[in-house]
Amino acid sequence: MKFSGKINKPKDNKTGAFSSKERKFSKPKEEGYKKEDYRKKSYKKGDTLGETPVPKKPRRGDYLKKDFKQSEDKFEEERMIDDNILYGRNAVIEALKAGRDIDKLMVQKGEKEGSILKIIGEAKDKGIVIIEVEKPKLDEVTGREKHQGVVAYAAAQSYVELEDILQAAKDKNEAPFILILENIQDPHNLGAIIRSAHNAGVHGIVIPKRRAVGLSGTVAKSSAGAIEYMKVAKVTNITQTIKALKEEGIWIACADMDGKIMYEENLTGPLAVVVGSEGEGVSKLVKESCDYSISVPMYGQVTSLNASVAASIMVYEVVRQRNYKA
Repeated sequence: MKFSGKINKPKDNKTGAFSSKERKFSKPKEEGYKKEDYRKKSYKKGDTLGETPVPKKPRRGDYLKKDFKQSEDKFEEERMIDDNILYGRNAVIEALKAGRDIDKLMVQKGEKEGSILKIIGEAKDKGIVIIEVEKPKLDEVTGREKHQGVVAYAAAQSYVELEDILQAAKDKNEAPFILILENIQDPHNLGAIIRSAHNAGVHGIVIPKRRAVGLSGTVAKSSAGAIEYMKVAKVTNITQTIKALKEEGIWIACADMDGKIMYEENLTGPLAVVVGSEGEGVSKLVKESCDYSISVPMYGQVTSLNASVAASIMVYEVVRQRNYKA
């Protein structure tokens, strides 16, 4: 088969390029074309191409300016703010007036004038934890919104009193079954514990006011809706609460690695189980206030469990002993 086409070979054998005379140049087809204007115009940052401006990129010095604000683009991540984080003086004042449960109040250091004094005063009257922080901390929490020096962490669900938990057991004609959590820091852990406790028939959960996570939006989501049905009491002192429960005839079991294996202990009758924080467990003072200690048997090299996992295992052992006797 023969090839009938022709190949134009370069005229310059040394460089292999076509001669300038044989180079073809296609003129633009738009009307109004002028040869002398073609390909001569250059565009600078800020000039317009038709109706679309050429964007200016910020320089290094621009970021140091006080009023600099980066424009939103595809590289800028959107910050998600918890629905239960309130900021701005009016918003916090109205929440306090409405009697909404506030876990803690963060106030900017140095802000002691005007409506801030009113907010601090009302918060103290309600026993709300007040923390003074630097402005960058408030900026971080609110995503640099105008917080006016105050941020309130509102509870996703209202708290109850310890008496309400005991009354719930009486209404069901059941022996009280309570879970006491000391200094749980991770909201996902608290949410998971609430979910397990609700399904295990726990009448209520006790958490401390300080050094622990409250009923935040993240806790509500992690509980998968169980927060709506679980009674949670927030107390000032765990040790005093344990003492009050003992006076009601309730036995207190402490979750501790050195305790007796829970399968060998009697967990029927009025009972409260104490579970400690993720890293440190139950504190020495609280442990000494309990009647006895129980543990989950361990057979692996890692002799510890996640707080929510340990709590779930223990509450279901209580369920087994109460309802499924061998």
